[in-house]
Amino acid sequence: MTIQRAAFVSEAQIYGSADMPPLTQTLDEVRAELATGTGFAARIDGRLVGAIRYRESDELLLIGRIAIAPDMQGEGIGRALLDAAEQASTAPQAELFTGSLSEANLRLYEACGYEESERIPQGDGTDQVFLRKLLRR
Repeated sequence: MTIQRAAFVSEAQIYGSADMPPLTQTLDEVRAELATGTGFAARIDGRLVGAIRYRESDELLLIGRIAIAPDMQGEGIGRALLDAAEQASTAPQAELFTGSLSEANLRLYEACGYEESERIPQGDGTDQVFLRKLLRR
């Protein structure tokens, strides 16, 4: 929870609101997500520096949250966690989403081979951007 909240403070600043699920989610809600999915954690010298949650549904790997400690962002941890989730999956495709103002996230996902598949207007001038990647044929 600490990593998730710390990681998403910068997102809250970009969007001008702390009222977003990664910051308001309770521990019980995280436990419920993990009960129907799975995840990985990244540690460096014992320190938790990142985490990813995901699940498979209808032949699709659904990437939930990727959270990286603020001082470790840009070090390749997000890319490594994303790769680990993709390798652990048997789904032919993966999907994730981010906000249209989250430029660093969009750059990362596109660099990892994800392509925009859909944009959903949020009514506040921003869009929820869905991206997909073919994992295997």
